[in-house]
Amino acid sequence: MIKISKNIKLKEITAEDSEVLFRLMQEIYPPAYQHFWIDNGNWYVNSQYSKENILKELSKENADYYFILFKNKIVGNFRIIWNEKIANLSEGKHVKLHRIYLHPKTQGKGFGKKLLFWLEEKAKEKAKEKGYKIIWLDAMNEQPQAFQFYEKLGYQYHSHTFLAFELLKDEVRKMSQIYKVL
Repeated sequence: MIKISKNIKLKEITAEDSEVLFRLMQEIYPPAYQHFWIDNGNWYVNSQYSKENILKELSKENADYYFILFKNKIVGNFRIIWNEKIANLSEGKHVKLHRIYLHPKTQGKGFGKKLLFWLEEKAKEKAKEKGYKIIWLDAMNEQPQAFQFYEKLGYQYHSHTFLAFELLKDEVRKMSQIYKVL
């Protein structure tokens, strides 16, 4: 268990947690993203949070995957991929924030900010040995409040890509890659 603050902790996700993670995402994902999908996001949750996909993600050696706990109750998940470079940005080694999902009842209470500050500190600690210089992530352009949040924390636009998921509505496919120099 990793303590982020008095009430926020990270608990490593294991193979035995795949069903708990799946049920959590059935609760968390739709309120924020169902309007982006033809099927309300069912395909995304069922594929990305299937036991098979979770086991594949957990087997990746350079990734850390956590439950976010608030007062010892699971309220989200947080996945980091170490040594995942963003294309065309050569500055040192990179860390990708692959996933951060929080239950709607926790949003706007500073959880995301505390988690990102923790990640920055962890990356800076590892930088002494591993040389990390950049934290980056993909952010959906159709979520302007997310961009404002990351901008306030010092992240800046680098490039963009388009998601190829069949059931995703065309107008929401654009993803911007944003980064922060440590």
